[in-house]
Amino acid sequence: MDLSRKIPAYLTEKQNIVKLILFTAAFALVFINIYSPFNMEQFYKVTRLKFFLGSSAVILTGVLVVVISRIIMYQSVKKGAQILVYQYVIWSLSEAVCMALFYTLYELVILRDPRPLVEVFKKSASNTALVLLLPYSVLWLYFSWSDKKKKLLELSEAPDPANQKAMIPFRDEKGTLRLSLKRSDILYFQGSDNYVTIWYNAQNKVSKYLLRNTLRKLEDELTGESIIRCHRSYLVNMDKVKLIRKEKEGMMIELECDSQVFVPVSRSYMNQVLLAFGQNQ
Repeated sequence: MDLSRKIPAYLTEKQNIVKLILFTAAFALVFINIYSPFNMEQFYKVTRLKFFLGSSAVILTGVLVVVISRIIMYQSVKKGAQILVYQYVIWSLSEAVCMALFYTLYELVILRDPRPLVEVFKKSASNTALVLLLPYSVLWLYFSWSDKKKKLLELSEAPDPANQKAMIPFRDEKGTLRLSLKRSDILYFQGSDNYVTIWYNAQNKVSKYLLRNTLRKLEDELTGESIIRCHRSYLVNMDKVKLIRKEKEGMMIELECDSQVFVPVSRSYMNQVLLAFGQNQ
């Protein structure tokens, strides 16, 4: 596995993050009730029901570490950040360490474990590694399988391969086909939260279509096309770029169409836009 490549888009999709949190919480709850790693029953003479309720509270509190971490990851990616495989692995290990620290404090402060801090932390770390890393690995495999299955299904449903070469399909966040456009008609994409506005030529006028999806996911799906990111909130079809010029507001792209259309270029994407524009000449 190439650790320096970008992580697949499915790892940071909102619905998959929710699945990861719920599955991890459920796995941890089963694990803590069957294995009893924190020896709660040895400290308190409680019924199985009370032990279940107490362990549930512990698990839900500990899983807050994952919830906060994944929200930060999701928001970072939505703002244009790119997470590499090795960074994702380090991020996941950091979650395990933070949760291990939480369970260490729980044992020492709440259960008043008499063992030394280092020994308690080592035990908590080993338990947390099972609670987090095992479901993480299982879900990564599941998400990868689901993504490949979805792509194979899309290929099998393609009615006319010759016609598909000239068309680009656009699906919403659930994978439902909403729009297909000729490559030559696409102008640019404008993202806002979980929606993307697609601007395109239709019958000699500029039209738009609002698609429920993220700009990041569309960018990944359009890899290999002449469509690249030029701004945190914009993708542009480089085949339609007429010229690039500097304005008071910064660099602007003017597109080839019947009406004047301008798309902003941010500093962070300026070099790749200029390089792509030069290659298109």
